[in-house]
Amino acid sequence: MDIVVPDEFKYLYVTNADRPVVKIPDPVLRKVCNEVTAVTKKTDELIKSMLHALRLANGIGLAAPQMGSLERIIIVAPAGTKPLVLVNPVITEKHGEQIGQEGCLSIPGLYGDVLRAESVEVQAFDRKGKPVSYEMAGLPARVVQHEVDHLDGVLFIDKVDMATLHWSHPETDDEVE
Repeated sequence: MDIVVPDEFKYLYVTNADRPVVKIPDPVLRKVCNEVTAVTKKTDELIKSMLHALRLANGIGLAAPQMGSLERIIIVAPAGTKPLVLVNPVITEKHGEQIGQEGCLSIPGLYGDVLRAESVEVQAFDRKGKPVSYEMAGLPARVVQHEVDHLDGVLFIDKVDMATLHWSHPETDDEVE
């Protein structure tokens, strides 16, 4: 799907020091990421820059391709939780269904309802390279599914209920028709 950004949202589509997240239509967002073969100092630097970008954007999740890097690294950080870094995450189980509104730091201002699993089990490595496994439900499950999709070049607009797609200013909550 091609997104036509309304004029009043175009200022959100710059990438700079204050807004380091890559925006559509950058082709890196549509590529499949490579597995991380070893957690190195370079990996840690990428994770630090991802955490910084996530804080700047007040986001709840981020994937490495959103920073221009084709590595399988995500951060899951719903409000009120400590950011969880997952390297080479794999969703091993899905249960139930939930429909909820999603947006994306790479498509600022556009929102819509997406059907996701209600709960998931994810296996990955932590930022030190140790294997970890998590069971997540509700919003954390939604975020991890959204971010894992990024690692495969899939955006929420590929799964959205088109009837619910709408523009809203992320900084003011003003909806635009």
